[in-house]
Amino acid sequence: MTKQWLSVVLAGLVEVLWVIGLKHANNALEWSGTIVCILLSFYLMLKASKHMPVGTVYAVFVGIGSTGTVIVDMLFFGEPFKLAKVALIAVLLIGVIGLKLVTGDKQTEEGA
Repeated sequence: MTKQWLSVVLAGLVEVLWVIGLKHANNALEWSGTIVCILLSFYLMLKASKHMPVGTVYAVFVGIGSTGTVIVDMLFFGEPFKLAKVALIAVLLIGVIGLKLVTGDKQTEEGA
């Protein structure tokens, strides 16, 4: 996995943290952590989009964030398990994996 793809995956995982933070933050420290996660996830996503197609980066970022948020919500915050929701998340993941497979890394003039 290239640095750019790692950056996109990390951005998506950090997105899960800030989305959960938006719903569950109750004090200044938790809100500060949420803001740091927002800034970090968008920084990582923008960094990757300099080397890869923006549409692919954004789709993978949102796909990872959405999937992770639904899973975390079910596992830790009492969201009910619904087979239809899980099936649709699986379709989303298939699309994200498909984008990863058909998208090559675009090299910039800087070489990285």
